[in-house]
Amino acid sequence: MPELPEVEVVRAGLEPFLTGRRIAGVDVLDERAVRRHEAGAADFVRRLTGLELGRPARRGKYLWLPAVGGDAVLAHLGMSGQFRVDAPDAPLARNTRVLVDLDDGTQVRFVDQRLFGGLSFSPGGAQLPPEIARIARDPFDERFDLPAVAAAMTARRSTVKRALLDQRLVSGIGNIYADEALWRARTHPGTPTRLLGA
Repeated sequence: MPELPEVEVVRAGLEPFLTGRRIAGVDVLDERAVRRHEAGAADFVRRLTGLELGRPARRGKYLWLPAVGGDAVLAHLGMSGQFRVDAPDAPLARNTRVLVDLDDGTQVRFVDQRLFGGLSFSPGGAQLPPEIARIARDPFDERFDLPAVAAAMTARRSTVKRALLDQRLVSGIGNIYADEALWRARTHPGTPTRLLGA
């Protein structure tokens, strides 16, 4: 399952290819990849075609492509989702679900073997898609407030691992990084949060 660092690597990798580009066309090869876009695949294609993209952004495990005008394309990689940038005539990888043609002749491909991820159009979502507004800032965010997060954790009636996994407290942390962080801190996952710092 991709967690914050992996999604940040994807965001950074897409940045030079997408920033300032215009979407020339979209082809949804598997409608399940856009199931979160409730209006359906045809509406998804219509809304994306012609968008001028800004710098890709991320919060926690979510990635979005802001568009000039204030809208965005929201992406969640699920367990196996990935983006590939290729020439339009290059052979398609197995499990390619969505093709996005850019105005410079390149093509961005959303590939997802297990289909736990997906794409959707987010009206007004360029700054922060409303679909993910409930998700807290993550530790890579320059406005992440560590003392406030620590205080919120210790005020909860929970265990430390459960608190780390709560995306409303701190986003982007999943099982793997929670376990590794607790191992490194020599803290049992079942430790009550009220005992942290004691």
